[in-house]
Parts: sequence; C-alpha cells; structure tokens
Amino acid sequence: MADAWMPGARCIRGESDGGDMAGGAPRVVWLTFGAAPRAVSVWSAAQQLKQEGRPCHLVWDPVTGDIAQLLPIVRAGRALGTPEHLEWAPGQLPHRTAAVNREGRLCVQIGVLGSAREPFTSYQMIGLAAILGWLDSWEIPRRWPAGQPAPFRQLARPRSRALWARGGHFGASQVPECDSIGPGSIDIDHLTRLDASIARELSEPSRTNGAARSHGPARTNGTFHPGPHTAHTLPAGSLSTAGV
Repeated sequence: MADAWMPGARCIRGESDGGDMAGGAPRVVWLTFGAAPRAVSVWSAAQQLKQEGRPCHLVWDPVTGDIAQLLPIVRAGRALGTPEHLEWAPGQLPHRTAAVNREGRLCVQIGVLGSAREPFTSYQMIGLAAILGWLDSWEIPRRWPAGQPAPFRQLARPRSRALWARGGHFGASQVPECDSIGPGSIDIDHLTRLDASIARELSEPSRTNGAARSHGPARTNGTFHPGPHTAHTLPAGSLSTAGV
C-alpha cells in the first residue's frame, strides 16, 4: 500500500487543501519559488505557503536534501495558478483555487527552492531518489509529454490540454490555465531517469540543525543499505488517511 505521506519528509500540515481530485491520468508538477537553496529554509517556505493558503504537496531544497510535506498526496494542492515566489503579495492571490489543481487521479505539486534563471538540476539534488521512489509507488509514469520546460525569459510553448491529459511530469510553465514561467530549462532526463533504488553517493551526510541526515540507501563496500525513514501518522480529523 502506497503512503499518502512521504516517508522521511517532515510533516507541516496545511490548514486547507484544494479538495477532492477529479480523476484522470496522474501527474507531477515541478515549481520553483524564486528563492535560492539555503537562502531560506524548507520549513520557513512551507510555513509561509501554509499561512497564505497556497500549499503544494512537497517543498524541497535540492542542496541540503530537506523535504517538507504539507498535504497528503491524495488531496489537491493549491499552488497552481498562484504567484511562483515566496514574497508576500496578498493582492496577487486568487479568490478561489484554480480548477487545474484538482485535475487527475493525482496532481502532485513539488515546490523547489530554486529559480527559473538557474535550473535546479544543476544542483546536487540530494533527496531526489527518495522523492522519485515515492512517486513511483503511486504509479505516476516518468514521462514528459510536453518535453523540456522553456528556458527563463524564452517564449513558452503553448500549454496543451491534450498533452496535459496524458499525465506524467510537467513544469509549471506547461500547465494549462497558469501563468508560471518556472522551473526553467531543467534537465528532464537527469531529473527522472535516476534509479530510485539507489541514492546518489555523498561525500558526507547533509546536516540540518547540526544533525546528520540520511536520504535513501547508502553504499558501503559495494553493498546498498536502506537509510532510516520516519513514517508520519495523521491525527484525528485529518485531511485524508495515511495510505490509500
């Protein structure tokens, strides 16, 4: 049974979500928030999105590997159709959640600490294997129907409804009825071709608040050993169950 909450991610529960999913092909949308990794913490970014009522599912720092989850994967997010930056701009927030947030059996929104100017696939992308493994457990195909997202400040390709309907992975700039320009010209092959059963070797563990963290399996003398995971249970009255 797949987990609605990603194992190993820190749970920072959003106070609201986009509602029930409408059904259709499952998909993943990669967004950027215009904030450089380490310039703001994952926890601060998640709290701000929560307070502003525009939570995505995951917030990820590809340099430190820190990951926070705001919503269970089976509920709709609210980030699509809102400003793609972390600066407080209440006048730009929509009065209602864009319908595209609910499209698909799943529409997983991954907010990356990075900028469309500098594609986040140029970073080490610590924690990517764990994210892909979680998405794979929900049988979201690793394909990019709309191809590579457009580079920063280059005219975006038409946001095709037909391609969106196929499901798979998309950049926010490829989502119909949205004005986002991120995540820029990320290397889509590098992003989704990683073997999710093998985490990238690190010269040393990443650290958060001085404590060493492990992301996915580690290699010792040619043998792979799974890293520790922390499962999160949902409190009573939660938005959804812990598994589906």
